Amino acid sequence: MDINEFLAQCAGKWFSQRTNYQLVGTEVDNSKSDLTVEILSPQDPTVASLGAAEHLTPEQILGGLKMSWDNSVDWGKPKQVGFSLMVMIPDSNNPAQGQLIRSATPQPTHYGRYILAEDTLTLIIEEDSTYAEERIWFASPNLRLRTSLVKQGETFVQTGFYSEIRRMAQNSDP
Repeated sequence: MDINEFLAQCAGKWFSQRTNYQLVGTEVDNSKSDLTVEILSPQDPTVASLGAAEHLTPEQILGGLKMSWDNSVDWGKPKQVGFSLMVMIPDSNNPAQGQLIRSATPQPTHYGRYILAEDTLTLIIEEDSTYAEERIWFASPNLRLRTSLVKQGETFVQTGFYSEIRRMAQNSDP
């Protein structure tokens, strides 16, 4: 599977369940949300704008992913709705890896890299003393799994596991 096929498989509406561990304070958080992943072309205005801010032309950009979430499906938790944008810039010698730009309001823009190997996409962002890594793979076409690790200096401070089930359109035939 190449990077374009992998990203196309990510597109859609998902029901996401997350377990997040704060390793320093030993806190555990479980949550649920609706997640929508959209593929954006390099010419999409938001992708082109983010690329232009980094002096990139649409020809240099693989494309973008817009990830929107709504956790209102999680009873008893404060409502959180938002989105992030990820723009991918492939390595000219190896399109299975490259640079990424991640933007999510109100957070600052983050810069990192991606690697697709053995049908697993790894996203890595390293800034100052923080290292964040997310791995995404498919157990089946409609079951996506993700893990995340965050490290401050030499200490792992957070880890998470996500299972996401693609929401299927209901069949209208009787």
